[in-house]
Amino acid sequence: MELEQMRQIDAIARTGTMSAAADELHISQPALSRSIQRLEAELGCALFDRVGRRVGLNEAGAVAVDWARELLRDERLMREEIAAVVQRARALRVASVAPAPLWRLTGLMVERFPSETLTSELVDEHAVMRGVAEGVYDLGIVTESFHVPGLMSCELMRESLSVTLPPNHPLAARRQVTFADLAGETFLIFTDIGFWREVVDREIPGATHIEQRDRMVFTQLSYSTPHCTFISDAPFQSDPVPGRAVVPIVDDGARAVFYLIARADARGIASGLFSWVEGRIAGDRH
Repeated sequence: MELEQMRQIDAIARTGTMSAAADELHISQPALSRSIQRLEAELGCALFDRVGRRVGLNEAGAVAVDWARELLRDERLMREEIAAVVQRARALRVASVAPAPLWRLTGLMVERFPSETLTSELVDEHAVMRGVAEGVYDLGIVTESFHVPGLMSCELMRESLSVTLPPNHPLAARRQVTFADLAGETFLIFTDIGFWREVVDREIPGATHIEQRDRMVFTQLSYSTPHCTFISDAPFQSDPVPGRAVVPIVDDGARAVFYLIARADARGIASGLFSWVEGRIAGDRH
């Protein structure tokens, strides 16, 4: 039984329906149902009795939930102990779905709290939300505004994608392009672009990606490559690219709004930075 499945059967037992549990876990109901079916197949027995839309624990399910809750409690205690160690090291723990807003937050932190430092990682949206809610991260950066009890959010920044092209490319003279225009193209792409990678994989069918993990090497190659590359309008990424045509991508999927999230009971530097960012960004918009 995986840790995520423990959370799932606990949520189903508490909420009484698959749909309510899925909402609490921020996943789709079909995905939750498939996960529970795999767990029941692994254990060789049903865990819930289903009556209409409601589900109730059977005898085997009651045993499974008791063990799951005990293990989840141990995991929470472990995370709290680890978090205490990190807190003593005075490092702010931040998780983000993309690199640009993480760099933006880092710049704001240096401006407001120059003596502080942070540790960061790129993870998916669900992991950011769960990690902040559970205290694994002090702050998180996501792409969806929300109203979740115990969490607070504010807009951090906006980002739009463009494509850079060699001057002899058929699309180089265009004022704008769509993802469909880029179908089948070859891209030199930086590996660690977070959720943007899911976007381009989904929206540009048949594209070939040549990946580069070293940012400095990627930047050097991007000036001379015969292939397409991506660039954003984030202030620290939007410098002119010599010898390249920069063409905006106009699809809605090429634009993102990033939100900073924190626990409502956040304290110390996490609380101070969140409040300062919220006021600073609001002031910049007026």
